[in-house]
Amino acid sequence: MANVGAVISSIRNIMRQDRGISGDAQRLEQLGWMLFLKILDDKDQELELIKDNYISVVPYRFRWRNWAADEEGITGDELLKFIDSTESDNKGLFLSLRELKDPANPKRAAIVKEVFDGSNNYMKSGYEMRKVINKLNEIDFNNSEDKHIFGNIYESILQELRDAGNKGEYYTPRAVTQLMTKMTDPKLHEKVLDPAAGTGGFLTAAIDHVRQDYVQTVEDEHILQKSITGWELKPVAYVLGLTNLILHEMDVPDYHYIDSLKKEYNSIGRKDEVDVILANPPFGASIADGVETNFPATLRCKESADLFVVLMLQLLKDNGRCAIVLPDGSITGEGVKVRIRERLLTKANLHTIVRLPQSTFFPATVSTNLLFFQKGTPTKEIWYYEHKLPEGQKSYSKTKPIQFEEFAPLIEWWGNRIENDQAYKVKVEDLKDWDLDIKNPRNQVSDKELDSSLSILKKISVQEDRIKALISELETALS
Repeated sequence: MANVGAVISSIRNIMRQDRGISGDAQRLEQLGWMLFLKILDDKDQELELIKDNYISVVPYRFRWRNWAADEEGITGDELLKFIDSTESDNKGLFLSLRELKDPANPKRAAIVKEVFDGSNNYMKSGYEMRKVINKLNEIDFNNSEDKHIFGNIYESILQELRDAGNKGEYYTPRAVTQLMTKMTDPKLHEKVLDPAAGTGGFLTAAIDHVRQDYVQTVEDEHILQKSITGWELKPVAYVLGLTNLILHEMDVPDYHYIDSLKKEYNSIGRKDEVDVILANPPFGASIADGVETNFPATLRCKESADLFVVLMLQLLKDNGRCAIVLPDGSITGEGVKVRIRERLLTKANLHTIVRLPQSTFFPATVSTNLLFFQKGTPTKEIWYYEHKLPEGQKSYSKTKPIQFEEFAPLIEWWGNRIENDQAYKVKVEDLKDWDLDIKNPRNQVSDKELDSSLSILKKISVQEDRIKALISELETALS
């Protein structure tokens, strides 16, 4: 098995030598489409063995095995021309795949076309590109002993995204996606959607969950294949998410390169509704001009996370379940935020809010919450659960991220809810302006305690003034 971390590190160092790549975002986009092509070809070769008459949608000369697999293959200027050529009689890889059509397998062809519509080749040195290709060839995604390898490579890439500053929005810790999926419990026959799918973490968690708990036959697997949907706007995240789904054995991923917030709100009907939504919508992100006018007039705003809450409520079936990540800024605040929270609490039962430590989404230091709700009946009471840092740990970090095992007390509490130092409940009628930023009452100082503390401080202050006056008198007498 290849040392995935070492492979990714080597690729990063090679790309730094190429004058065409400027910064992490371009490097990750470059890696994204190359990784996609290799993995797609590995999966195509697997399908050729399993299925009679299966033919890859990628034209013969552009299949990874035919131009990239040989470490002594084309390189230098010849390789760049092979990738970038726009000559009508000798189209390069990019132009050919952007125009790809395949009547025999139109959906898979559309996926490939979509990837290359949203990607670019930034590398200017065919020699450096050949080195990157050879490094990627050290990983065999079809090796039965290495099936778990993408878990490693995926985490490595996510860490790269996270450490690339503004790319941190793509990264939801795996422990959090696992918890949200487990507690929402998507089942076979249920349609699962992530409208802000990033690199596919929630969708792959849902696939793993359904396969482990509900899939028993080939027919069950066919049902699952048609049950998972994702939408993503950012090209790098889209390509990585698509690749992630292909590696999770989704033959033709229902995964689309679109802006969810541009979906015609009033046109969402029964056919569009889903049973389960799992998501970490971008917050603090800019939205496209005019997007808010797609929403009801009283709910329009410029905050992407708030608009996603409105959209998700519309996309859920009656009794549909949802788990989403929201910052403190979306569960409190005035104006339109109040109206959005009112809509949530009157259209759905927001039964649980899990409050996470500030450093959970390191390097971001935003206070975040996991909201679990079911559409159809209004909220009467909300349970809050405060997740604490492990004993002796001051914060989560790159080397000490949150672990799924830490949620064991929460999972045990979930089915048998009682108030304790970490869990408390609030009645909806006690909320002011539908404000959901409710602190743990056990951590609040009572008015009586506050008055007592202020009284002590006042006495100390009076004593300090007396001491200062005595020192001043003494200094005067001595002088």
